[in-house]
Amino acid sequence: MDPKKLRTLLERLQGGGVSVDDALTELADLPYKDLGFANVDHHRHLRSGFPEVVLGAGKTREQVAAIVLELSKTGANVLATRVDAAQAAHVIAAVPAARYDELARAIVVEQQPIIETGRGTGLVISAGTSDLPVAEEAALTARLGGSHVERLWDVGVAGIHRLLDRRALLEQAEVIVVAAGMEGALPSVVKGLVSRPVIAVPTSVGYGASFGGLAALLGMLNACASGVVVVNIDNGFGAGYAAALMNRRREAKT
Repeated sequence: MDPKKLRTLLERLQGGGVSVDDALTELADLPYKDLGFANVDHHRHLRSGFPEVVLGAGKTREQVAAIVLELSKTGANVLATRVDAAQAAHVIAAVPAARYDELARAIVVEQQPIIETGRGTGLVISAGTSDLPVAEEAALTARLGGSHVERLWDVGVAGIHRLLDRRALLEQAEVIVVAAGMEGALPSVVKGLVSRPVIAVPTSVGYGASFGGLAALLGMLNACASGVVVVNIDNGFGAGYAAALMNRRREAKT
């Protein structure tokens, strides 16, 4: 349940605008909703400040659509990641308010205005164009998490002047996400230029010896620049989520 919706319900109950029985009916599915194949966690927004996010990979079109539909009933914004075009079409048929971001491979149902809760800008950087799906997943997630997001694409170490030309943008960021494949060197370079935390995302981009992103992962874990933290291979969602939390003002309410 969206915290604002819950607060409104409790205020109505306190003011006599709704009966106890009616309030109990509205709260019946607050912990979770059993769909048979999934227990949809309606309580997560209250616990963590962000509604449950649907992972599309490994689910059928019908399952993804049913979960997104159930989550959208609360009136909260909904995010589903790793959604293919066939799944997206099924979701949009069930939830017309949903939109598909093909680059990020994500479904968004934006029902509430996104209130910026960040102290500053969250900057998402991609080393190359091939890293964009993972980088855009991070950017989309951070935005839904309440951060103002800027993007900086295709500034990898093979042409480091492209990054250095945007030094001012780097210095203005409160937290930076860097998505890179191949040898995964870019996060170390970025962290060497700034005083803010850098979240490194190894991508599965590269030739044979990149081992599906393992080479980039190991390179980032061995970063020589202090202050680089690393998420799993291709985990743009995890990086964007962490960036939004790092950027969030202490007093911000969700």
